[in-house]
Amino acid sequence: METRIPLLSIEEEQLLFGPHDRHVKQVSRRYKVRFSSRGGTLRIQGPEEVVPVLAGRVEELLEKMRGGKTVTPSDIADSLYGRDSQQGKGNGRNHGGDHGNGHADGFESEGHGLSSVLMSRGRGDGLPTARTPTQQVYLDLLAEHDLVFSAGPAGTGKTFLAVAAAVRALRDGRVQRLVLTRPAVEAGEHLGFLPGDLEDKIDPYLRPLYDALNDLLSPSAARRMKDMDMIEVAPLAFMRGRTLNDSFVILDEAQNATKGQMKMFLTRLGERTRAVVTGDISQTDLPRGSSGLQDAMRRLRNMKGIGMVEFRSEDVQRSSLVQRIVQAYGDE
Repeated sequence: METRIPLLSIEEEQLLFGPHDRHVKQVSRRYKVRFSSRGGTLRIQGPEEVVPVLAGRVEELLEKMRGGKTVTPSDIADSLYGRDSQQGKGNGRNHGGDHGNGHADGFESEGHGLSSVLMSRGRGDGLPTARTPTQQVYLDLLAEHDLVFSAGPAGTGKTFLAVAAAVRALRDGRVQRLVLTRPAVEAGEHLGFLPGDLEDKIDPYLRPLYDALNDLLSPSAARRMKDMDMIEVAPLAFMRGRTLNDSFVILDEAQNATKGQMKMFLTRLGERTRAVVTGDISQTDLPRGSSGLQDAMRRLRNMKGIGMVEFRSEDVQRSSLVQRIVQAYGDE
């Protein structure tokens, strides 16, 4: 079994590995696992009953480091190999000797969350808790299908839940990178005259995706993963001609994708790739009847392997005021 954990700095790697890799060598000998780090990603390989436990302990340590708490070498030693997990998920023997002097508490995490930040939001499986029955259906579809469409009004969690599922898939090693994209369609405004290079011009369109990443991780973690090319945020037009393998791809604001753009996007999906398409058909900036999201959901509704969910005004969680506004506008 193998799991992967993103490291946000060389300092985190140095602290975890210890002087001359002392910590990971001790863990490797004790639990018959292999630690390695490449490209800012920590890999833990070994027996399936051991790897999740060690991954949980590493994530607890990283949470402390990133939260500004002092973590000493003895804390790391005690957490990683100073004592067996009380859950009994180690190799079942009581190992003595070489105990650190720290007093780490609560390192019995089962290792199923994408990070402590995300875990604190809800369920133990690493996804936020569903607040409505439709959100629960959405979470189930995200776990079961390689392609999911979600349509509905703003504030229903369409993008947030999709990004959460994507980050978890990356954390668990089921995909190699996240690709977040949306059409760069102007909502009645003309931004081409704005100063700056191409990235400066398109960033306003992509800001909601960055916001979701920052909420689920942290701004520094999101930047680090983007710098390591583990996360790509780009306009939909940049997807043309590509084949996306080993990726989790999210097309946001898909109501503004044309039928041709939607077909182009869906045919980019390669091997071991999962995709989520989200949007609010009532807020399209395209001429009536030309939304690629609406067209795709009609064409693919009964196709095997594709999940679809439609949110309603009662699913709005942003605020009660937004819920009332959505109800007032209806489907206009």
